[in-house]
Amino acid sequence: MTPGSNIPLPTAQVAVDVAAPVRLDVSGLLLTGDGKVRSDDDFIFYNQPTGSGVSYRSGGGTAPDAIVIDTAAVPAGIEKIVVTASPDEAGQSFQGIEPTATIRDAATGAALATFTPPRLSAETALVIVEVYLRNGAWKARAVGQGYANGLAGIATDFGVSVEEPAPAPAAAPAAPQPPQPPTPSFAPSAPSAPPVAPPAPATAPGSGKVNLDKGRVSLKKNETVSLVKAGRPLLSQVRMGLGWEPAYSGSDIDLDASVIAYGPNRDHVDSCYFGKLSILNGAIKHSGDNLTGDGSGDDEVIVVDLGRIPPEASGLVFTVNSFSGQKFTEVSKAYCRLVDAATDEELVRFDLTGAEPQTGVMMAKLIRQFSGEWEMTAMGEFVKSRTVRGMVKPAAKSL
Repeated sequence: MTPGSNIPLPTAQVAVDVAAPVRLDVSGLLLTGDGKVRSDDDFIFYNQPTGSGVSYRSGGGTAPDAIVIDTAAVPAGIEKIVVTASPDEAGQSFQGIEPTATIRDAATGAALATFTPPRLSAETALVIVEVYLRNGAWKARAVGQGYANGLAGIATDFGVSVEEPAPAPAAAPAAPQPPQPPTPSFAPSAPSAPPVAPPAPATAPGSGKVNLDKGRVSLKKNETVSLVKAGRPLLSQVRMGLGWEPAYSGSDIDLDASVIAYGPNRDHVDSCYFGKLSILNGAIKHSGDNLTGDGSGDDEVIVVDLGRIPPEASGLVFTVNSFSGQKFTEVSKAYCRLVDAATDEELVRFDLTGAEPQTGVMMAKLIRQFSGEWEMTAMGEFVKSRTVRGMVKPAAKSL
């Protein structure tokens, strides 16, 4: 997602977790139509973990903390829940820290959308995502609004009572102490357990993004890599290779790889597949159809010239479909991999694990950020569709 973009929520129960290279305090505020809390009870965090339809879930130091929202249980009069994040270390800003919010189906953990606010610097707290009611339906919006005065600034904006620190009683003259900033009367204190270092990047979902500086990146489902190397965005020609093998020896399986291009508002721009081998003025080209899946190496290849993708296309979703109706439970060793077309170097790889008896799968997506760089996220989301046309709507929802 990009700042200001929104998605409809397909489920009543969602969780918003926020990951970063440092420990974060994640909170939620229930707001009425005037954008204010009703009372201090509408501020949800780890010292006050439950509220009306909203709760705080700790990651235990090894996973991101989350705010869990049951829209069906949110009381009447509450029109918005904002999810905030601030570094656990007092006074630390988001300079050099890249937080990523992931909106998930609370029941299954499946990612519905991700959002990384761009260009952060002196902010010490963020309103990162909001879940809001519009025309009787709940949606989620990427916000990324920063505050330089930390949690107190957010609290004041949304009507939370803020107390000034009480003055110390008179005593013998002593060196003057620096004034303390105002804090919410129930602001989070440091957790009782010592902070635990976050897991290594690109090894656990939600652990944050990595780039290409250390060589090939192996992704797991829902993990993201920034296509940046030596501080520069990768804007050259790359190949997305997709491969598979029949699960049973001697049987052919005809799968079709495609890529669907979307605009900033998740609007369908075009699709590249075996029936349309070139789109976006040649910026994306398809290798053609493989009818059996036999042989080693990539079965179908889609070449993407990242530097030539026009502005109207900011998201690419790579899909595989079984037109003949064979299910992915009949497929073995499905994968996708991103290769530098100039050097033939494999940059990113995602091996699909765990199959479902469906005829379509969204393998990966490439999203262009405000900074101009592209990010690749492993998906592995199965869909009931035998053609790329049937993938357009579910793929749009994944952006």
